[in-house]
Amino acid sequence: MGKHDESDYSEADLVVKGQEDHAAGPTAVAVSMKRSIDHMGLKRTAQTLLKLNQAEGFDCMSCAWPDPDPGHRHTAEFCENGAKAVAEEATRDRATPEFFAQHSIAELDAHTEHWLGQQGRITHPMVKRPGGTHYEPIEWDEAFDLIGAELRSLASPDEATFYTSGRASNESAFAYQLFVRAFGTNNLPDCSNMCHESTSIALQESIGIGKASVTLDDVHTASVIVIAGQNPGTNHPRMLSALEIAKANGAKIISINPLREAGLVRFKNPQKPKGVVGHGTAMADLHLPVKVNGDLALFQAIGSLLVEWDALDHEFIATHSTGFEQWRDHVRAVDWDQVVEVTGLSRELITQAAEMLRGSTRTVYCWAMGLTQHRNGVATIKEVVNLALAQGNIGREGAGLLPVRGHSNVQGDRTMGIWERPPATFLDALQKEFGFDPPREHGLDVVDSLRGMRDGKVHFFMGLGGNFVQAVSDTDIAIPAMRKVRMTVQVSTKINRSHLVCGETALILPTKGRTEKDIQASGAQWISVEDSTCSVHASRGPLEPASPQLKSEVDIVTRIAEATLGDRYGLQWKAMRDDYRTIRHHIAKVVPGCEDYEVNVRKPGGMIMPHPPRDTRTFDTKTGKAEFVASPIEVVHVPEGHVLLQTLRSHDQYNTTIYGLSDRYRGIEGGRKVVFVHPDDIAAFGLADGDLVDITTRWTGDDVVRCVRGFRVVSYDTPRGSAAAYYPETNPLVPLDSTAIGSNTPTSKSVVVSLARSTSSAPASGDSAGGSSQAATGSDWDHKKTPEPEHLS
Repeated sequence: MGKHDESDYSEADLVVKGQEDHAAGPTAVAVSMKRSIDHMGLKRTAQTLLKLNQAEGFDCMSCAWPDPDPGHRHTAEFCENGAKAVAEEATRDRATPEFFAQHSIAELDAHTEHWLGQQGRITHPMVKRPGGTHYEPIEWDEAFDLIGAELRSLASPDEATFYTSGRASNESAFAYQLFVRAFGTNNLPDCSNMCHESTSIALQESIGIGKASVTLDDVHTASVIVIAGQNPGTNHPRMLSALEIAKANGAKIISINPLREAGLVRFKNPQKPKGVVGHGTAMADLHLPVKVNGDLALFQAIGSLLVEWDALDHEFIATHSTGFEQWRDHVRAVDWDQVVEVTGLSRELITQAAEMLRGSTRTVYCWAMGLTQHRNGVATIKEVVNLALAQGNIGREGAGLLPVRGHSNVQGDRTMGIWERPPATFLDALQKEFGFDPPREHGLDVVDSLRGMRDGKVHFFMGLGGNFVQAVSDTDIAIPAMRKVRMTVQVSTKINRSHLVCGETALILPTKGRTEKDIQASGAQWISVEDSTCSVHASRGPLEPASPQLKSEVDIVTRIAEATLGDRYGLQWKAMRDDYRTIRHHIAKVVPGCEDYEVNVRKPGGMIMPHPPRDTRTFDTKTGKAEFVASPIEVVHVPEGHVLLQTLRSHDQYNTTIYGLSDRYRGIEGGRKVVFVHPDDIAAFGLADGDLVDITTRWTGDDVVRCVRGFRVVSYDTPRGSAAAYYPETNPLVPLDSTAIGSNTPTSKSVVVSLARSTSSAPASGDSAGGSSQAATGSDWDHKKTPEPEHLS
């Protein structure tokens, strides 16, 4: 494909094949190597992939799955999607000033996200001036001066919001939050607000820390592993290798997912001969095809059986927990008829799962977005914690809680202070180290930032990585909201939608990536990141930067800070960018557990952050103990003639980055506008497999009917009443104000929709290209109005 060739697909290109019954294997190797060589060439492929996830190499910019100990890493310590991520960043294609001169913003906005991503690395800082139709090059100093002047002109620091993608390093994240708080606001939304925020809140309140309580070795030595609302084969492929080791050690795996995903059926490890020529490893011993949003009821039913059988760790409960009696009485009274209805599972199947847990003394619970992005997401995670506490599976070898993070350093960014609701202890440490009192009022998260832009209260937006417009819910609100902002600043490697849906003045600041060398005044630099299991390690890129004009994230952040703050508080921004050891020295003084940070992170394999529940069975909660929480089983009302839709990734996708148009494990090739539906539901809608449909929802929180058009119906192995489709194409269906109680996370896994045969080819939300779109009008069904989400700020 030529760099400037149109690669948008038509419906005629979309092919539905049979679903694969295994993940990885020779096909994954072939896809990885072809993609890498096509984008990077043979030499750059060798330079990067052989350094990927190695102790002296660079950390993958894809998922946050932990690395094995340095002595146990393969020469090729990466998965198919990791190779795709490297190929995207280390591509030889370039988006130069000449490219931007040839293509207006409106013209670029008419292309798909996939096409935009194929145009190559941005080589120069670019600006769209007020009234401009094109981006044009700008000198770095002028760009920084424009940003500083705009920020200083605001009536209040709270009129600005500073977003962070999970790919930012610990060093840049720490400098970023320091700048923002010295500027005077806690408006630090990040990608976690849209995904694992329900996890962070639930774990913080239940066990005192919002992080995983396991190490990679615990996964290897578990006797039972529960994988709920997560698809490792697509989203965390290297996890399959860890599960293969666990299976070899005798572990049993319970899969809980509305879809029968290939990665949890059979894994063909391309690193081993049997993965190439054999049948691979059978993964899930028991699959529970739960209905969308049925997980809370399922976990309570399992808890009821464990209580009935007295399969409990009474010593742990008595010594380390509180609230057990209330939870015990609550689950004893579970209504099994309701459970069967809500979950779509038989009592016999649920009992099989409970029996596996009853016989296990080492259970690891894994989960991802399938549990968090619901109205009751926080309650559902707390129910997982209840099961772990009931059997003492915290602070025990081979057991614990494992929220699997999908962004490479989203955990590290939060550790470094990227949070709109920072604890007072963190702010106190900042004050002690830097001599100024940071703001104490809680700031804006992602949803509230978007509300602020929509309502004309936020006038400045900065994104440290990411693609905010495509990531957030309610596209038809997000697009005009972003265009109301006076200035948008995006720190990016490649073109994305957020560059085209932009403010009156818009800046693109091109940054170095993980694959690239970072040379500053003191010499070569390295950065650090934290994975899903609290392991922090160093990362060093091997390649020359894509352009001599590129600056590192740390360089960009500290220069914006200088242009905005001058010498306010005497903060040494130049020293920080000249030598990242200066930042790590500050991290050691501010962030708990990071004493001797410079030394410990440089060790082969890095360091493990302290985790009191895991390490000493101590819990920093209000009661000083782990807390059982009894939650009512709340049911999403789905009217007759509707199904409950979850949004998800394809296999050829990383968050909002579209690598290609293949989802081979689900049998989709050449397109993305598909909706997976049970065959009986297809018939009930009066449709046939392969029909084109419009997907419509009406949420009475605002009485707006939302619609995306022209989606291919695909018959799929999923429970009746449940459906699935890819994001960001279906983000327009998720109402901005429909969020999880307690975490304000968009309910992207609980969208009540109807399907109707497409009657118009007019553009609509979710179509393949970008740009503004019109929501549908009129009324389709009446959904019981839910209360306004709780806001902890």
